[in-house]
Amino acid sequence: MFKLFKNLKPYLLGVVGVLVLVFIQVMSELYLPTLMGNIVDNGIAKQDINYIWKTGGWMLLITLGGTLAALAASFLSSRIGMGFGRDLRNKVFRKVESYSLHEFDEISTPSLITRTTNDITQVQNVVTTILRMFVRAPIMAIGGIIMAVSKDATLSLILVGVVIALAVIIGIVAKVSLPLFKSMQKKIDKLNMVVRERLSGVRVIRAFNRVENEKTKFKAANDDLTDTTIRVNKIMALLMPLMMLLMNVTTIAIMWFASYRIDAGNMMVGDLIAFIQYVMQIMFGLVMTTMLFVLVPRASVSAVRINEVLDKDPDIVDNQKTVEFEKKGHLEFKNVSFKYHGAEENAIENISFEALQGQVTAIVGGTGAGKSTLVNMIPRFYDVSSGQVLLNGQRIDQMSQAQLRSKIGFVPQKSILFTGSIKDNVAFGNDSLSDDDLNHALDISQAEFVYEKEEGVKSQISQGGTNVSGGQKQRLSIARALAKKPEIYVFDDSFSALDFKTDAKLRKALEEETKDGTVIIVAQRIATVMNADQILVLDNGKIVDSGTHQELLNMSDVYREIVYSQMGEEEVS
Repeated sequence: MFKLFKNLKPYLLGVVGVLVLVFIQVMSELYLPTLMGNIVDNGIAKQDINYIWKTGGWMLLITLGGTLAALAASFLSSRIGMGFGRDLRNKVFRKVESYSLHEFDEISTPSLITRTTNDITQVQNVVTTILRMFVRAPIMAIGGIIMAVSKDATLSLILVGVVIALAVIIGIVAKVSLPLFKSMQKKIDKLNMVVRERLSGVRVIRAFNRVENEKTKFKAANDDLTDTTIRVNKIMALLMPLMMLLMNVTTIAIMWFASYRIDAGNMMVGDLIAFIQYVMQIMFGLVMTTMLFVLVPRASVSAVRINEVLDKDPDIVDNQKTVEFEKKGHLEFKNVSFKYHGAEENAIENISFEALQGQVTAIVGGTGAGKSTLVNMIPRFYDVSSGQVLLNGQRIDQMSQAQLRSKIGFVPQKSILFTGSIKDNVAFGNDSLSDDDLNHALDISQAEFVYEKEEGVKSQISQGGTNVSGGQKQRLSIARALAKKPEIYVFDDSFSALDFKTDAKLRKALEEETKDGTVIIVAQRIATVMNADQILVLDNGKIVDSGTHQELLNMSDVYREIVYSQMGEEEVS
């Protein structure tokens, strides 16, 4: 956790201010029992009313000063804590944004969400509590001990046994609770994953009448987290009764032994009252320290999880190198192989081909053949395990990711839309997109449904694009890629939700629009790719054949099987 405290450097002046204010508050509280004892011994015992009024007035002024210092310290510590949490969330988010897809595979999305929200909140609360209480507690405890010893050193020996007993209690509770806190954070991750998965897959769940089964799974994850939380809270709930018991036993012991010292004339009644108050302050300081053990174990687990995110270096390191190209849209794969982390076999192996400007390269193959894996190499979502991917003669790992991706218009297999207007979504990759270019991109992508909406391009898209159909999402995703005006267009099975008529119109419009670019199409429909300049046939991660549609019909068994399964032999011939 201390590693995260380095993020408090911008608030160093504020932290010093809190320390000073807390010190003033504690000093005022420590001085009050002495004044109270003086009122008893010098005012009440001697019936000196003027002394009582005078000392009482001082007590009021000191109390007012301590209260103002406490309010200012609380306000300042809250601002520091919230600022610390904000900065840490920004830092974690920026780090996660630099991750390659490999890191997202390694640390699940639900876990990253939990770490960015719940875990940072835990650490933020501890920072605020430390500034308010942890600084105050030791000053009050140490100051109370000094003042108690000054009143009666012999009676202060009782505090030695109290402190030892308290340390033992805190040590046992911390040892038992820390593993439970670690388990609890993991179970929050699991619950987050279950909720996210069930909500995103609600259509499938309902379609297959699995609602009750999913409720059972959620209940199991929820009950598991609840049981662990209750166990932790039961342990923590023991602290306060034990502290109160120890405090009351200490008070009784002090009264018992002090009565003998007062009777022997070794102690004044006022000193006893002040001594008891000092002991209460010492105990209160120790109790405040104990209260931190409710937060610190859980926050320490959260801190470890946050540091795991911050310390993890992304697999793909940005070269930050800008390269000047003489030619455009020339994409080349040279003996490229790739294996997913933890996999036993390559997903794609020894892939070699060239895609040239003005040409359409199609990629076909069965499910799991490696088509999407191959196109994920182009924008460098993953780094190749071996071989090279070249853009315009330059290895893509030797240029900056920003420059590489600025030249690519990518339409993923799963269409993703963001909350906002249709215009915001289409202009996602081109901030300077004009209205004419926006309308042109929508026209080419056959997104005429936009103009049928009441607000047109200003119509709002809900989270995840749930207020538009699958085909509409695909057309808006295609419009987004077109609006970017890239050198290379990558369509990863981006026409699957379109009807044949719309598919044909879209392909015809794309031919003219992308004639100066390089087009890579992954498709299941043969009708979508049969006019491509070259077609790559993938099987088990390898290119088994390549050529035009007619060439592949004559020489490729795999391609013929795909074609006949969709069109039939009579229709092809």
